[in-house]
Amino acid sequence: MEERDYWLGFSVFPGIGPFKFKKILKEFGTAKKAWDCPDVKITKVLSGKLGAKFIDFRSWFSIGNYLKNLKKENVWFLTLKDKFYPNLLSKIKNPPFVLYGKGISFEKWKDEELDRTIAVVGTRKTTQYGREVTRILGSQLSQAGFIIVSGLAIGIDAISHKVALESGNKTIAVLGCGADCCNPETNKNLYNEIIEQGAVVSEVPLSYSPSKGLFPARNRIIAGLSQGVLVTEGGEDSGSLITADYALSFGRRVFAVPGPITSSLSKGPFNLISKGAKLVTSADDILNEFKIQKSKVKIESKKSKGETEEEEKILKILDNESLHFDEIVRRSHFDSSKIGSLLSIMEIKGLVKNTDGGFYSIAS
Repeated sequence: MEERDYWLGFSVFPGIGPFKFKKILKEFGTAKKAWDCPDVKITKVLSGKLGAKFIDFRSWFSIGNYLKNLKKENVWFLTLKDKFYPNLLSKIKNPPFVLYGKGISFEKWKDEELDRTIAVVGTRKTTQYGREVTRILGSQLSQAGFIIVSGLAIGIDAISHKVALESGNKTIAVLGCGADCCNPETNKNLYNEIIEQGAVVSEVPLSYSPSKGLFPARNRIIAGLSQGVLVTEGGEDSGSLITADYALSFGRRVFAVPGPITSSLSKGPFNLISKGAKLVTSADDILNEFKIQKSKVKIESKKSKGETEEEEKILKILDNESLHFDEIVRRSHFDSSKIGSLLSIMEIKGLVKNTDGGFYSIAS
């Protein structure tokens, strides 16, 4: 067996994460030497009950059989030392020393694809505003050449993956369970589509079920794989904020979409913006941050007229003049929260613009 196969063996044993594995390599030089060493030596590194459990584990665990099971499930793996291990992920503190994957192996991806990645994350319980914002920005970013990374959860994550696939682009789903498992089950069809067109990855061994403690670690990988993290909608306790915090700690860019102040699901993005996240109202805000020239980006133009009766009504009100928010509310006879959502979505679509003089129509 190869050295990388012994790395795989250590990744299966519960209790050995990136930090402890680094300590093992420092002590023994190679994973093979550590795996084959006498019991007394391994217990010096893995002291107490953990050492005893590992000694028992390696007495019955067969790396060869595990390799066969991976092949049977069409699951590939990369170690931190492998050539095709994602460069961005390798640079974070304590990256996964083994990354499992299903779908298109990273060996077959172009280098620039794994270097131009952005995480698009948010709440599971979405609003119409959050769903539409995610579709618009996700589609534009994907068409601009970004690989979208997310967590396959229901809500914003699932929408992010779907718009990437619909754009004909790859996408990466990071799981809090084994790469051969789909969680949640309701996203099984999406999981299968991602495998055909992109990849699902995890640091969790084959067939492991999800648990609450695995999701923060999953969020760290989402942030680690990405140049930046975009949060489109989420409450103040949203798990997407954990992903954003990891991104900040890794020195990656964080972006947030402002939402209606009346919505509790706007609190997460507003919280990030107050901490210094880049406020985003269009894909251009993100492209400019990464110095991607718009002339080189092929983004399909959106309809120049409203796509709903409500949008058409707003455009008609703004046809000849710019108006402040309160005046638009008065003339439209819509309540202020509805107008807030409509104007935010229309601004992202490129239908209206907000300036000191109020909102004005830029639809032709």
